[in-house]
Amino acid sequence: MADFDSLQLRRNMVDSQIRTTDVTDLRVLEAFLAVPREAFAPADRKAVAYADTDIEIVAEGATGPRHLMKPSPLARLVQLAEVKATDVVLEIGGAGYAAAILSKLASAVIALDDDPVHSIRAGALLSRTGCDNVVTVIGELAKGYPSEAPYDVVFIGGAADVVPAAVFEQLKEGGRLVVVEGRGNAGIAKVYGKHDGHVAGRKAFNASVRPIPGFLAEAGFVF
Repeated sequence: MADFDSLQLRRNMVDSQIRTTDVTDLRVLEAFLAVPREAFAPADRKAVAYADTDIEIVAEGATGPRHLMKPSPLARLVQLAEVKATDVVLEIGGAGYAAAILSKLASAVIALDDDPVHSIRAGALLSRTGCDNVVTVIGELAKGYPSEAPYDVVFIGGAADVVPAAVFEQLKEGGRLVVVEGRGNAGIAKVYGKHDGHVAGRKAFNASVRPIPGFLAEAGFVF
């Protein structure tokens, strides 16, 4: 991989995959230029780290795989969150890369995973890439992380059938929650806001991303 030019590949990714999907926020574009995606990919996938595809992470001892979300929908979701430099963000289940991107935009990021193997791996990679304002924590994804709530932003790093009330309750007044609701081609990115104690959401764009554990409907659930 002597000819692996990470910075040039990141520039290509931003120009051909992210800018072309209506991502115009300069802070978001700079965050994707700053974070080496290959650092969060498994060794056998680093060569394709900048393809516009999900990358599966299978770790020995983990209860299941995680995925790096493909760059284009991830960038659109990050832009939708409108993260400010003073914000505290709860990032749920994003395998490290999403937390790294958010760390370039926010004051602090709490990255939640329910699997210790994946959480430890993400923590080590975040430290190695200089994301010193990220704390990795372990807990049930669908319960959020109430001990550090409320949050300015909750970012759910995968598709959900349902968002539990307990997670919405952790939003600060004026806060935003970003999630893709629905699976496959039926997925729709939504942003929720809390105002006067009430949460309301709006549809933003269609998005097909991998499901996230803990936010899937039980068997037999009917929409």
